[in-house]
Amino acid sequence: MFGQDRNAMRQVFFDAWQRAKNKQLLEPLQALIVGIIEQHPEYHAIFENADSTLDKDFNPDMGETNPFLHLSMHLAIQEQIGSQRPHNIAELYQQLSTKCGDAHQAQHKIMECLSEMIWQAQKNQTEFDENIYLSCIQKQL
Repeated sequence: MFGQDRNAMRQVFFDAWQRAKNKQLLEPLQALIVGIIEQHPEYHAIFENADSTLDKDFNPDMGETNPFLHLSMHLAIQEQIGSQRPHNIAELYQQLSTKCGDAHQAQHKIMECLSEMIWQAQKNQTEFDENIYLSCIQKQL
């Protein structure tokens, strides 16, 4: 799924959604993607029409959220939890899920920290700081 071709990476989301709608067998990554898309009904119309959204630019200055970025952040968080990297992320996620009463909402809280850390690392041209990231998550508790 990693690469430089934006449309090819986006196509992975469209293909997974289409396979699920057609009741076809899903690969593990596709199943994760479909599960995340299912939790975001506001994006379903986007995945129903690849022709009009595959090339679309989403402008945050115009109040648009990039659904591909948002869903990819969910995937990244799930990967972090599954791989226990950074250390203790799964425990923090569990605690936050309990506090929020909803695992999906907990991921959105973690996403705020993740996006801030990515932005800071890019802005300052530094490494991603796992300690600051975990501290940000702990502040959500």
